[in-house]
Formats: sequence, C-alpha cells, structure tokens
Amino acid sequence: MSGGKLIIYPPEDSTFKPDQNILIGNVAFYGATSGEAYINGMAGERFGVRNSGVHAVVEGVGDHACEYMTGGRVVVLGETGYNFAAGMSGGIAYVFDENQSFEERCNVNMVGLETPSNENFEELKQLISKHFKNTKSVKAKCILEDFEHYKSKFIKVIPHEFKRILEEKAKQKHNEKIVA
Repeated sequence: MSGGKLIIYPPEDSTFKPDQNILIGNVAFYGATSGEAYINGMAGERFGVRNSGVHAVVEGVGDHACEYMTGGRVVVLGETGYNFAAGMSGGIAYVFDENQSFEERCNVNMVGLETPSNENFEELKQLISKHFKNTKSVKAKCILEDFEHYKSKFIKVIPHEFKRILEEKAKQKHNEKIVA
C-alpha cells in the first residue's frame, strides 16, 4: 500500500464477532509506505511487517506482527500472536492489553513497552475514532465511550533507538526556540 485508505468490515447482517475472526489474511501491509487502514476484524500472521508509513487499526493480529517495522502507526484493539515487534526499528504501535498477556507475546529485544503519554492518548483516540467512523466497530465504540477507563489498558511499543531519535529532535527544537 502506498497511499489511500483501506476499510474492511464484515457484512452488516453477519452474526459473528469481528474481533474474534480473521477478516484480512497473512502479510497484510507488508512493506506499506503510506495511507490508512481500518480493519473491523482480526488479521492473520505477519501484519504490518516492514511497514514504513501506514497508519492502521485492527481488532487483533497473528504471530510476527509489526516485524521489522520502520515507520507508521499500528493500533491493535485485541489479542496479538507471539513475536510482536521483532526487529522493529521505527514507528509506534499501541496494543489494547485487556487480558494483560501482551508482554509475554512481544519480542522486546529492540523495543520498550511504555504507558502512553497524554499526547499519545490524543493520537490513539483519534485513530480509534477514525476506525469507528469507518467500520462501525463495536469494540472501538465501547473503548471510546469510556476512554478514561480503557486508556490504562493500552501499551505503547516503541523501538529504543527511534525513541532516542525523537527525544533528540525534541531537545533540538526546544533549544532552537530558546535561541530565537
């Protein structure tokens, strides 16, 4: 994907729960460079591998999601498979860790797991709002209706070196304002 918007949701008359069923297959957004994606359902394995710019919201992912990711944003509103973020060097992922099982599924060799900042929560709420607007996700609606309660269940996944670079840029910007 190199631009545009992809919206995937089940038929309105479907009787299954989208957040418990795979609606998009394996290797979705492999090498994607830009655009937006909203998936009201789960993705298969290797979701967002080598993503360098797509902003995507999905209800759950299989093994190896966000592997070798270099940019963009990924929001997972449900369970993840194992080996999440292996080799991730850029971008940010937010995972809704309702069952507190994410840490054991994440490959933390190159990433840190953090509580999102207030600025992150603004971005996260905006992405979830777009997801709801585009897919009518029941899960997104539930989270948005009581965001103050649910926001404590989100984990921010950020590569160590990417965080260092962002902090250095913020420091330089601050110093430029002082000089000006």
